[in-house]
Amino acid sequence: MLPLLFVAILLCIGGHFILQPSYQDSSIAEYSLAALPFILFAIVIIAIKMAIKAEQKDP
Repeated sequence: MLPLLFVAILLCIGGHFILQPSYQDSSIAEYSLAALPFILFAIVIIAIKMAIKAEQKDP
């Protein structure tokens, strides 16, 4: 789960980096910022599935 945490941290940092005024006119920046919450939500779902799988392995 630690790699998922690092990916989520990098996405948050990248999102703040894209919010800089120099990227305001870029449509790619707009689309990536709009997709960011959905990507983070997908990471949460993957982490929950991994936790369920790990819980079932332990007796």
